[in-house]
Formats: sequence, C-alpha cells, structure tokens
Amino acid sequence: MARSRTVLAGAGLTAAALLLAACGAGGDAGSDAAGGAVRLTYVSYGGSGQDAQIKAFQEPYAAAHPDVTFVNSSPADIAQVKAQVTSGVVQWDVVSVAPAAATQHCGTLFEKLSFPDLKADDFVAKAIGECYVGNFGNASPFAYNADKYPDPAKAPQTIEDFFDTAKFPGKRGVITNLQNGILEYPLLADGVAPDKLYPLDVDRALKKWDTVRKDTIFAPNVGALQQAASSGQVDMFLLSDSRLIALLNEKKNIKIVWDTTVVSVNALAVPLGTKNKETAQDFLQSLVQPEPVAKITEMLGTVPVNLKAKPNLTDNGKLVEAYGPVNTGETVVQDVDWYAQNWDAVTTKLTNWLVG
Repeated sequence: MARSRTVLAGAGLTAAALLLAACGAGGDAGSDAAGGAVRLTYVSYGGSGQDAQIKAFQEPYAAAHPDVTFVNSSPADIAQVKAQVTSGVVQWDVVSVAPAAATQHCGTLFEKLSFPDLKADDFVAKAIGECYVGNFGNASPFAYNADKYPDPAKAPQTIEDFFDTAKFPGKRGVITNLQNGILEYPLLADGVAPDKLYPLDVDRALKKWDTVRKDTIFAPNVGALQQAASSGQVDMFLLSDSRLIALLNEKKNIKIVWDTTVVSVNALAVPLGTKNKETAQDFLQSLVQPEPVAKITEMLGTVPVNLKAKPNLTDNGKLVEAYGPVNTGETVVQDVDWYAQNWDAVTTKLTNWLVG
C-alpha cells in the first residue's frame, strides 16, 4: 500500500490532500516556474529505505531551502509515470527508477537533466546519466535464516545452493525488480561465468527459475520480501543490502552468503513535464555530494556513488558492505547499457512468465 508523508515541521496535511490542493490551485501551485514556495513529490519504494532517504536527502535540503517542502509517496512505478506523462497531468517530481529504464525513456518519459557542477571522475561508473542521477548502489546478496539452517557446515554456501531444493528444502524469496538480480542469479547458478553474463540469456534464466518456482515467493518489491524474511515466510532470499541491514538491526538471525553478488545502481529521475524541474534538478545535484552520500550509506549499508564520501559504518553496516572485507566472493555490476537497450522487452518477458 502506498504511503505518504510531508517533510514539514508541524504540518498535518496528508500527501493526498496536498496533491488535490496542487491540482485544484491551477498550474502555478507548487511550481518553481511561478516563484515562491515549491513542493516536490518524491516517490520511492517505501519502508526503511525511504525513511533513510528522507533523513539523508530531503531534510538537509529543506533546511537549506525553506521555500521547498517534500511530499513522500510509494511505490515508484514507471507505468504510473507513463500514465501521467501521456495524460499531461504530471504530479510526481522525483522518482526512484532503474538507470536503464531512465535511459531507455530519456526525453520521452523523463526530463533531460544538466549537472554542470558534477565531475564524472568523482563517481562510480554509470552514476550520472542524461536523465537520472544515482543516489546509491545496491548489492542484493544471497542470505538465509540461520534458525532454519543452524549448522554453518550444513548451511547454504553458494548461489547454486539457492536453487537446490533437494539438498536445501525450504521456501525461497526473490524480488521481481530487474535491478535485484532476478535474471543474473539463475544464470550464475546454472554455470554461466560472471564475466560472460551479458548479453543475458533470459530464456535460460527463466528455465532455471522453473526448477524452483513452486518453492519460491516472487515478491513485488523490497519491502514485501523484507517482511517475508522478517516473519519467517522465506528461509533463503535474494535481498538488497538496504533491507538486510534492517533485518540485522531488528536482530533477526540471518546470515549472508558471499559467493557471487549482483550490484546495481539505484537512481532518481524527473518525470517529463513536471512544473518543478529546476528545483528537482538542484535537489538531485545536492544529494550526490559526499556528505549525504556518506549518510545514506551509513543508514542503509548501500554502496556509495560518490567516491569522495567517507561513511562511518555501523557493525551491521560492515556486514552488508559489498566492497568491504566481509565480501570474500565476487561481485557482478549490472550492465546498464545492455539493460537500457532491452529494458521494456525484458520486463515484458519476465512479467508474462510470472503470470503464466
């Protein structure tokens, strides 16, 4: 269920009321083109991840820009962006999106952006695009419930074990979002070398999923899988670092398997036609500075996109640090260029398989 929140001290308005007010007040309401107060509608994936983005990104920006407030909603959905752009009624200003999706729809669903003060050398590869800015990197390691597999010597140790229901019976969990490795992991488990993954053999990946389909929960988002893991509905799962740290902070007895881990860049984009492009663009440029990048990394255990960020990780943060000493395996960084050319087609094929 979507949730909404306004980052404004003492405000008691709901996001729905604010959106209705904006629509009823005419084109100048909340528009940076009109001058005065600006209200940015920020849409992400909810839960602890969005809570951290509010604290690390929005609150500092609102403090430095008293004329700017934020309305928060979830979940982010490119289909909703398309519906708003097509109808000419764009109500979202900043949206979480895969870099590949923003690239494929650059100039058609998302605004082209300009960040003259950002230097490419300060960032990880593909962190800054023509129509997006990366807010953090996500690793989605293989983890399991250690109450289900208490003996480390007999517990899962490789990604192949995730797909071995004979040796490791139990319920699996994976997120259907392409950014969380749903296509890479089955190929890795099926023997494809990490450096030979792309171009992805989607049919082979889905065929591998067929072998464990009846034993797997295909969660629609990170929050749903986090809840399933927290409640013991799944025994092993492929879940992002930002949600694994939340489970660790809840003192859940989970263990991470550092075999081969898929890493992707999470991004923010601006829907085409927003009346608040200039403010949204300035906000995006602010949140990839070293300080907010360090803060979001500390809160979520994610991969910092700004190479100058110096996060001070908690003990649990170090346990999910994909590029830290805890990771004794390999990492695979998703190929943004390949996905940008194939995003819609792959999304359609995966969706058809899921409902088939």
